[in-house]
Amino acid sequence: MTISDRVRIKDERVLSHARYLLKSITLDYRRGSGEWQTQVREVYDRGNAAALLPYNVALRTVVLVRQFRLPAYVNGHDDLLIEAAAGMLDDASPEERIRAEAEEETGYRLHDVKKVFEAFMSPGAVTEKLHFFIAEYEASMRIGSGGGLADEGEDIEVLELPIDSALAMIADGRIADAKTIMLLQYAALNIFR
Repeated sequence: MTISDRVRIKDERVLSHARYLLKSITLDYRRGSGEWQTQVREVYDRGNAAALLPYNVALRTVVLVRQFRLPAYVNGHDDLLIEAAAGMLDDASPEERIRAEAEEETGYRLHDVKKVFEAFMSPGAVTEKLHFFIAEYEASMRIGSGGGLADEGEDIEVLELPIDSALAMIADGRIADAKTIMLLQYAALNIFR
């Protein structure tokens, strides 16, 4: 039996399609006991995305960005968020998109990007799957100042941090972004041992 044998979509209503798609979905779900249960869920479809952690083993540094995030602010985070460079795929491949995001946000043109894993970031309500990448960088790869695209509302500060400082910033709450925490933990376990 596949999960498709346990799900019957009964109704889908579009609640909003301003920038991304928000639906209310009514479904019947067959529980582990075999009993069918009707459920109503809201599903936010914003597409998939990619995130990247540039690192330098010799210097023991990583490149992150700092920017304003309205949802975090509305939820009580009264500061800019420190994050890994990331962006929506917008019909591009994950590798193609993350290379472009790295240049736009950090100013680095990276040579070898390596995909390390994929994850659903909030699967209870959001369809988004995030593709996680790492790439080694050096100063000669910097082709611009980064900062993002002003016409997309981006106002990004580029940060080059020692890996130990970045990890300490997780512990003290200065880094509170899940994708960034995941990539930094990956780097601590697999790159900066």
